[in-house]
Formats: sequence, structure tokens, C-alpha cells
Amino acid sequence: MHAVVTALIVLTAALHVFFFVLEALLWQTRYGRKVFGTTREFAAQSAALAKNQGLYNLFLAAGLVWALILGDAPHARDVATFFLVCVVVAGVVGALTVSWRILIIQAVPAALALVLGLV
Repeated sequence: MHAVVTALIVLTAALHVFFFVLEALLWQTRYGRKVFGTTREFAAQSAALAKNQGLYNLFLAAGLVWALILGDAPHARDVATFFLVCVVVAGVVGALTVSWRILIIQAVPAALALVLGLV
């Protein structure tokens, strides 16, 4: 079970690094606009907000990587739980305010890691 939870944490962290790249670096590109369904004008007007949001996603990834680096240290599970809960909450808020797809893409891997890690 440990390998599955670790894989889900790695997946969740990797997704959040990808979200950072999309939001902070590619927001105004054709690819970024296509992913988020935005216009050139909206992307230009909201670029600063997207960079900020991307940075928060990178912080979530960093916390999950930190938990993995801690390995079997006494507080590793607590660190992983905290950041996974943060990801799930962010996914639920995103689903309620932006798109239900955020719940599936962002929250489900983290929720699975939480459930399997706590069982």
C-alpha cells in the first residue's frame, strides 16, 4: 500500500508543478488560453492573478515533495496529510467556483492518497 500512496503523492505533486507552469508561465500563450478557455484579452488582464495562483500550486507541490523526502521520519505522514488536505480543499473550491473538472483532476488523486494512507 505504501508504494501506491507514494505514487499518488508523486502524481499529485507533478500535477501541481504542471499547474504552476500552465498558470505562471504559459497563461498568455495559445496553449494556455486553450487549456483554460480564455481569450487573449482576458489572459492579458488576468496574468498577474494567474502567476499568483500558479505559485500557490507550486507551494502545494513543494509540501508534498517535502513529505516524500521525509520518508519514514516521525512527522512525514502529518506533513503529507496536511498538504493532501490542502489540495483536496482547493479542488473542492475550484469545482464549486470554476469547473467540476477541477475536482476530478486535482482533488481525486490527493483524496485517494489520503484514504489509502489512512487505512
